[in-house]
Amino acid sequence: MLRPGMPSRPVYKGLVPDIHARQNIVAAEGEGARAVLELAETTPAGFFDRTILIYVPTGSAGQGLEEKLKQLNPQGLWIFPTLATAMFRLKGTLATATMGTRLYATGTEPFIASVIQEAQAVGIDQKSVIQEHRGSAKRRVQCVHCKGMTDDVTTSIVRCAHCGLNLFVRDHFSRRLGAFQGVCVDAEVPGDVPAAETIYE
Repeated sequence: MLRPGMPSRPVYKGLVPDIHARQNIVAAEGEGARAVLELAETTPAGFFDRTILIYVPTGSAGQGLEEKLKQLNPQGLWIFPTLATAMFRLKGTLATATMGTRLYATGTEPFIASVIQEAQAVGIDQKSVIQEHRGSAKRRVQCVHCKGMTDDVTTSIVRCAHCGLNLFVRDHFSRRLGAFQGVCVDAEVPGDVPAAETIYE
């Protein structure tokens, strides 16, 4: 489980069932399926009868996780090939959700951030979303210069996918944007770029 290196870092407390919820929406990505399966071991009878699962199986092909999720017999199970298609379905599901619905998110940090952004768009406070980090520590990075986003960053320095600047990946996390901040590493001496280290695997 990731721990905050500075105050802006999110803290993921893990999936815990809300036994009072009338309905549950669980958004999971990749290894997040394992968190859902572990949640199933602690939930009371009938929990998944009123639970919709939205799953993106990134990084988990061939591990049988999809079949195990089906065996939970949820109220609904939607499996999507991409983050964009899953978020489109989540947006529609949240738009028709009623009072007493609880939202869960588990997977990588960028995935959780995307779920929270969709939740906030319909007025759900991010603190109300039950979250658990699973899988890679890869980051979504926003270039503070051009404001473009670069996804799946695993190194301390990355070239911006939009403006091409070499960015130092800071530990500052913008909850509004769901991304870490990247600042130009060679602004004072162009071309003087330290070697990138892989540190967010």
